[in-house]
Amino acid sequence: MLRQWRASITQKAVKDPRIQRRQVQFRENNSTLLIPNLASAVLHRSFRWNCRLHRLNRSSSRLDATGYASCTHTTLCAKSEATLSDAQRRTIYALSTPPGKAGIAVIRISGPDALDVWQRMTRKNKSGAAPTPWMFQRRHVVDPETEERLDDSLTVFFKGPKSFTTEDTLELHIHSGRAVLSAVLRALAKLPYCRPAVPGEFTRRAFEGGRLDLTQVEGLRDLIDAETEAQRRVAVSGAEGAARARYAALRSQILECLVFVEGFIDFGEDVDELGQEAMIREAHNRALNIINSIRSHLHDNRRGEILRSGIKLAIFGPPNAGKSSLFNFLAQRDAAITSPIPGTTRDVLTLTLDIGGFPVVLSDTAGLRETLDTVEQVGVGRAGNAVKEADLSLCVLSLPDVLSSRDNALVRVPDEVKNHLKPDTLFLLNKSDTIASLPLNQPLTFTEYGNNYDNSKRPQFWTASLRTSEGTQPFLDGLAQVLRSRYSDGFDYTSPLITHARHRDMLERSVMHLEEFIAFSPSEVDIAAESLRYAARAIGSVSGLDVGVEEVLGGIFSSFCVGK
Repeated sequence: MLRQWRASITQKAVKDPRIQRRQVQFRENNSTLLIPNLASAVLHRSFRWNCRLHRLNRSSSRLDATGYASCTHTTLCAKSEATLSDAQRRTIYALSTPPGKAGIAVIRISGPDALDVWQRMTRKNKSGAAPTPWMFQRRHVVDPETEERLDDSLTVFFKGPKSFTTEDTLELHIHSGRAVLSAVLRALAKLPYCRPAVPGEFTRRAFEGGRLDLTQVEGLRDLIDAETEAQRRVAVSGAEGAARARYAALRSQILECLVFVEGFIDFGEDVDELGQEAMIREAHNRALNIINSIRSHLHDNRRGEILRSGIKLAIFGPPNAGKSSLFNFLAQRDAAITSPIPGTTRDVLTLTLDIGGFPVVLSDTAGLRETLDTVEQVGVGRAGNAVKEADLSLCVLSLPDVLSSRDNALVRVPDEVKNHLKPDTLFLLNKSDTIASLPLNQPLTFTEYGNNYDNSKRPQFWTASLRTSEGTQPFLDGLAQVLRSRYSDGFDYTSPLITHARHRDMLERSVMHLEEFIAFSPSEVDIAAESLRYAARAIGSVSGLDVGVEEVLGGIFSSFCVGK
């Protein structure tokens, strides 16, 4: 109790503007002792005192205290200052908008002392005793020590728990200039009960306060990082709680299944043998339905994760086919070196693009050919690995080189390229401007694909000239349509998705425990019940219901910016 009393007195002493940097006078054995800060006396453990503040002499800027103070030591360090730890400074602040020159910048303050920040750092000619919650007010931002005016701002106070962090929150909307931001942040640092926020701390407090669960936190982070329309739609779905509802429903179904098992354990003796079998059979049927439901989400070809992180598209083909030219055309800049010399590209070049509203991680690779050059051999090996790991591959061929004859429309794929073809490989036949005319009424036919290609399906290809831009627009439209058909058609963006590897891992772990439950015999029902509990815990870990590991939470929130 004494420690709690000391802590509360310290907080009041440090925050009270009348006591800050003023001297407090005590009497001890008819002698006067001056200390610079009331909090210093409180923190001195051997100093027992009883003082009553009764007069504030504003003209001398001195606070007089009358009463009796007893001290077990003859000396007291008059220069000691109260210093609060980060754990005691629960009020945090940070710049929530990107730094730099702009019209508006927002500084967010959240914690139990947010209202005190408003009182000490904002002024107005006709100021009220307290702000009106959730209403913008025009006020001057001032230095809490010198009262110097720093900027003219709009302030809004959010009264907890009706705020993002569920705490009292203050937002200062000021002009976004380097000098203004530095001055206001320096002024906040002068308040001893405030400290700068760490990355993701505002969102973490929202999670700890029950405002968000982990799937909503991840959705919010994905929404901030979203660069394409598809990413935005998926992120909005997660941030609004669609995934949270799905995982809550799955967990509830597992708990309902556990009810049957627990009922069998507790009241099995009161039920006949047929009733016992019916209870176990019902629990197994429910578990099977849950397994099928989870597997339907697991067998989604990683669509949600791909849309969130980007569709890996690898460009490959023989040397001098136009791969780097296509890379530059899609990037709309000279991102790769191009030359008529074979083997110019030696490594994998990567950039992220928006194609048809989808995030695409585009890779340019070295030309596939037999070579004695050691460096080029490494590049060819990396090219093969990039094609193998890609979600989608695009083979670029030089039309004059692969067209077997001007009189027919047969396309022969080079031997070095055949081994890298996939059933869904796309083709771009470049340098169509060098062909005077193609055979009329004869569609191009690919003659050889190797064992990796399903000949029952005609490959999807386009003819174009990257030098003259002829045929490039149909190619772009067709590529966007392919992405749409594979990752968007028949897909409801409002439905929940597995968007992170963590979700998939927890779902697979839950399926494993449910299968363990089904494998147990009725005589082992006690152990089987534990498998159901583990399955429910795995599902709960996705949304944060059963997460207590600091490393997991730290990994999620540390990826946020400081002001979020």
